Amino acid sequence: MAVSSSPWALMALFLMASSTVMAIPPRKAIDVPFGRNYVPTWAFDHQKQFNGGSELQLILDKYTGTGFQSKGSYLFGHFSMHIKLPAGDTAGVVTAFYLSSTNNEHDEIDFEFLGNRTGQPAILQTNVFTGGKGNREQRIYLWFDPSKAYHTYSILWNLYQIVFFVDNIPIRVFKNAKDLGVRFPFNQPMKLYSSLWNADDWATRGGLEKTNWANAPFIASYRGFHIDGCQASVEAKYCATQGRMWWDQKEFQDLDDYQYRRLKWVRMKWTIYNYCTDRSRFPVMPAECKRDRDV
Repeated sequence: MAVSSSPWALMALFLMASSTVMAIPPRKAIDVPFGRNYVPTWAFDHQKQFNGGSELQLILDKYTGTGFQSKGSYLFGHFSMHIKLPAGDTAGVVTAFYLSSTNNEHDEIDFEFLGNRTGQPAILQTNVFTGGKGNREQRIYLWFDPSKAYHTYSILWNLYQIVFFVDNIPIRVFKNAKDLGVRFPFNQPMKLYSSLWNADDWATRGGLEKTNWANAPFIASYRGFHIDGCQASVEAKYCATQGRMWWDQKEFQDLDDYQYRRLKWVRMKWTIYNYCTDRSRFPVMPAECKRDRDV
């Protein structure tokens, strides 16, 4: 019997071949209207809400992009969004979903979707900033067309690790390696942000591919707007419920073997850049990389 070589078929075979010991994913996200947790921040006329606010569109044209942010600031939690990316030739266009603090030595946890020429794979870039220091880029191809349907992108952040998920598959882990001299986000509340903007000076092939405005407007669509986090004022240095929330419990302090096998599948098949293995930038491997099991 012939076996399909499509990404979806290969993924199914991979999952069936994995251990029967199931991982414990983050709690199921609860979809709410946009206005429950978020507010527009700029170019309000380039945003449209539908179905009582359960769906939002961001619109980019040659005049401006647009964006929104969370009402609250958070120290740890689970944050999720269903996103359908702009379709077609989107070279130069970036859709971002991220957490960030606001001071000079800021912390930041990034999903950035980098536009592509029609027919080329979409690229997802992740990054983690701690104490104002980033340069921890990882890039993967997605195993589906993110402009065809909604897919779920989520972040689990606790005192032990940051995990990036795509459709509940872990694609990256950043462990707390404070004992190795690596700063970890733990005392700066962060807001969530999302934006759609023109970044053709760097986003596609290092800026060689420019945005084709004949294809505008570019539209990113959102649903879900899930936030389950410890809300804090921007001055707060700790979460008052630290240690008592579900994301603090032992089963969420590390991935299990099944989840690590999924992460390995992403690393082996879909990863196109990993700062941990870039010896031109980092002659000595960054200290956190082995703990993150990214090499």
